[in-house]
Amino acid sequence: MGNAPTTTSGTAAQPDAPIRPKGLYKAFAASLTGTALEWYDFAVYSAAAAVVFPIIFFPSSDPLTGTILAFSTYAVGYISRPIGGIIFGRLGDRIGRKKVLVTTLMIIGVATVLIGLLPGYASIGIVAPIILVLLRFAQGVGVGGEWGGAVLLSSEYGDPKRRGFWASAAQVGPPAGNLLANGALAILTLMLSEEQFLSFGWRIAFLMSAVLVGFGLWIRLKLEDTPIFKAIEAHGEQPSAPIREVFSKELRPLVAATLCRVGPDVVYALFTVFTLTYGIQVLGYQRSQVLTAVLIGSAFQLFMIPLAGAVSDRFNRRLVYGTAAVLGAVWAFVFFVVLGGKNEPMLIIGIVLGLMTHSFMYGPQAAFIVEQFSPRLRSTGSSLAYTFAGVIGGAVAPLMFTLLLSQFGTWIPVAIYVAVAVAVTLVGLALGRNPNTTEDEEYRVMLDGPATSREDAGVAVKG
Repeated sequence: MGNAPTTTSGTAAQPDAPIRPKGLYKAFAASLTGTALEWYDFAVYSAAAAVVFPIIFFPSSDPLTGTILAFSTYAVGYISRPIGGIIFGRLGDRIGRKKVLVTTLMIIGVATVLIGLLPGYASIGIVAPIILVLLRFAQGVGVGGEWGGAVLLSSEYGDPKRRGFWASAAQVGPPAGNLLANGALAILTLMLSEEQFLSFGWRIAFLMSAVLVGFGLWIRLKLEDTPIFKAIEAHGEQPSAPIREVFSKELRPLVAATLCRVGPDVVYALFTVFTLTYGIQVLGYQRSQVLTAVLIGSAFQLFMIPLAGAVSDRFNRRLVYGTAAVLGAVWAFVFFVVLGGKNEPMLIIGIVLGLMTHSFMYGPQAAFIVEQFSPRLRSTGSSLAYTFAGVIGGAVAPLMFTLLLSQFGTWIPVAIYVAVAVAVTLVGLALGRNPNTTEDEEYRVMLDGPATSREDAGVAVKG
């Protein structure tokens, strides 16, 4: 694998030449737009879980108890992700990335619209939170299958030497979705009275999902599958049992990719979800003030995440990732001190800087995870790592933050929890491997030549 691969005509491949296959920018847009739309749906729920659902679906004389119950349903969306990762990750390696991405988009869109139409506890009693949990479960299944395919859609079209930048398209989705979701909620909050917002205003943000998902489907249906998968398919190399292969042949990459995600998930939950509860209920900030701060922080991430991905292409990806992780842990302690001053400009600065540390973890993350697995098993491996990490990281983080605050009455245990999560990420980075761009380059050569076996093409299959 050390020699440059050749085509069947004997012409040497040019790995250093710019790779600009047809559909590259469309793939980047489809990855970014589709993931942003799906995360709009997911983020609307996250924000509503902190602000609305404790009142509408979990009424209680103790506001903190209602919040804990609402965050429990938030966690359901993470716990169901592995199901989506297992089902759709496997299908991504078997039938292609594009078909999976169309299906996952529809699942989340339908579930979100139905949440917007769901009557509250006052109307149908205990049935309301039960249905809410089921719909949240469906959202999680869709997101669990979405991420791996979206990352591969952009990264496998792009130059593998610039994978950090191209793969960051899907990573921009969460802050873009968070920006849209919190923006919609902030506007509705300003336009409506408290009574109107709790009665019907919050539902508008959920129902808007129908239009957004329709636009995302239009983009994805017009796109072909990735060149890498087309080469794998043309040569009949789709794995028959991808999940078994990942666990039997690529277990260490799976562990590394899973652990590396824990810290960023917890940091993100702190600055975009728990801040709403802590800022409003504990420190007395207005809802609009906290939502606006998260909105501004998410806007900065739209530019910082691709920048971080590009920086990781120029420097060691693990070093960039690890440095940002350490800074994120340190900033968690500083942030609560800043927040305690009850100063709105400092609140904004605190969230922006916190999400900046997250950006320099999240930007390189997609490329790092993809690079841990061989091309044949990327969809399965990446999806499993993403969803497993979500369960132990982002799923329980808001709930644990709230419980720790309730138990100890101070933010210090919350900041310590973030530091522990970051330490887990550093272990994952240490276990991972650096990029191997020849894998993608060899498959591109295969796609240009006749459908002969890998052995005839002089390409070794990664064991």
